[in-house]
Amino acid sequence: MKLASLCLFFSALLLNNLAAAQNSCEAIAKAKIENTTIITAQAIPAGAFNGPPEVFSGRDISAFYKTLPAFCRVVALAKPTSDSAITIEIWLPASGWNGRLQGLGNGGFAGLIDHQGLGTSMRAGNVATATDTGHTGSPIDAGWALGHPEKIADFGHRGIHEMTRVARAVIQAHYGKAPQHSYFAGCSDGGREALMEAQRYPEDYDGILAGAPANNWTGLLSLSAYDTQALTADSSSFIPPAKIATIANAVNEACDARDGVKDGVLNDPRGCHFDAASIQCKTGEDSDKCLTAAQVSTLKKLYGGVHDSHGREIHAGYLPGAETGEGGWGLWITGPAPAKSLMAAFAYGYFANMVDDNPKWAARNFDVDAEVKKAEEKTAAALNANDPNLKPFAARGGKLILYHGWNDPAIPALNTVEYYNHVLSNDPKADTFVRLYMIPGMQHCGGGPGVHTLGTSSVPGSQDPQHNVISALEQWVEKGIAPGTLIATRYADDDHTKAERTRPLCPYPQTAKYRGGEVNSAASFECVKGK
Repeated sequence: MKLASLCLFFSALLLNNLAAAQNSCEAIAKAKIENTTIITAQAIPAGAFNGPPEVFSGRDISAFYKTLPAFCRVVALAKPTSDSAITIEIWLPASGWNGRLQGLGNGGFAGLIDHQGLGTSMRAGNVATATDTGHTGSPIDAGWALGHPEKIADFGHRGIHEMTRVARAVIQAHYGKAPQHSYFAGCSDGGREALMEAQRYPEDYDGILAGAPANNWTGLLSLSAYDTQALTADSSSFIPPAKIATIANAVNEACDARDGVKDGVLNDPRGCHFDAASIQCKTGEDSDKCLTAAQVSTLKKLYGGVHDSHGREIHAGYLPGAETGEGGWGLWITGPAPAKSLMAAFAYGYFANMVDDNPKWAARNFDVDAEVKKAEEKTAAALNANDPNLKPFAARGGKLILYHGWNDPAIPALNTVEYYNHVLSNDPKADTFVRLYMIPGMQHCGGGPGVHTLGTSSVPGSQDPQHNVISALEQWVEKGIAPGTLIATRYADDDHTKAERTRPLCPYPQTAKYRGGEVNSAASFECVKGK
């Protein structure tokens, strides 16, 4: 066959394949799925998707979209109740599907779909799916929940389950077979969604990755209200941004070297017995280098957590360390001005729209006993994922990996440690299907002075199971190889090409101990029995 004829042959073959893929994709629109309408079923050529900016930062990611292979984009609307409107996206590789379904979690109050996450997962060969959980809007706005208990249930648990159900039906319609393995990954509210899936819908996923889970939702948002109240009790209670560095420096001075190496990271901040009074201003003095007596009192409350009038802990407080940085206390806890932190916004969104049904709700009127009681009675069943009984999930071979940054300024890390311990108490054999990794110096789902890249995000990185927690989960599910010590990285650049620090992540309760050598190398640490 002559070269020209050969070129024509392959061109025709390619066009036929593209047409077949397009027809196969568009045929999904005719699929009959209970309580579901297929809005879009469109074949997207390689590099042709034109999507929105990055979900949380608003960063332009058009260059990322151009790296995507050809895929079938399905948008569906599920209505399990008359007040439900759950938008779901399913991205199916046009070729090379690896047989896996990857569900993606949300953040905050949800309301958005992570297209970058969908693309990253689909590019790896997975069918990827995500949902807005039943409403559209900013993840720090909960106005949609006012007077809509069914939408709260969709957000709380039903939306992710519906997403999974619909994605499975679409996969069956498109490929003619079910996925071989199904996975779910999420951090923050996505971590809560992950645990909700393991507890309430154990049949949905084979492997689940839950990062910094907001699973004790009523307790966490009560903590946010309590802390906001403490910071705004009067004009002298607020800790301004200029004083956050003073707190951080004092914490590091008191505790940094206690783990054998001075590197700006507290290996396990539970052992840091920092006394807030040590940086109290002298009588009559006030500057950015010290805290007033009122500010010292506020700081102690932030570290101490929230308790009811009988002394019962509603939620653990924040641990010392990693207060500074773009994702530190100045963003999440104290804020740039009184009641302007992210946690203050979440407290208002929750209590105003889900608990009190009162848009005029204010943290200054927060009564711990009364509000917690009302919150638990009204929303705990829909929103909390605290059940330690994971035996149904384990019985079908499910595997769960939990991770949390020790210095998370949004969701106190002790919450995840407590939940993991409850799972072990409920089932002495839980270590056969659950792992927990606590990450020194990491803030909320990333950031901070410690290592924070472990294969959970959409950035380039190693697929080696020791350096990629998603690969480690897949290996555990599919090959029965339980994860041991993982290696996490801190990069000096946004492209993740220059590693400036690596550190071992030990299965909890083990902890990494410095044994000498280069402090920024994982090889200088070993996992030892924790306290």
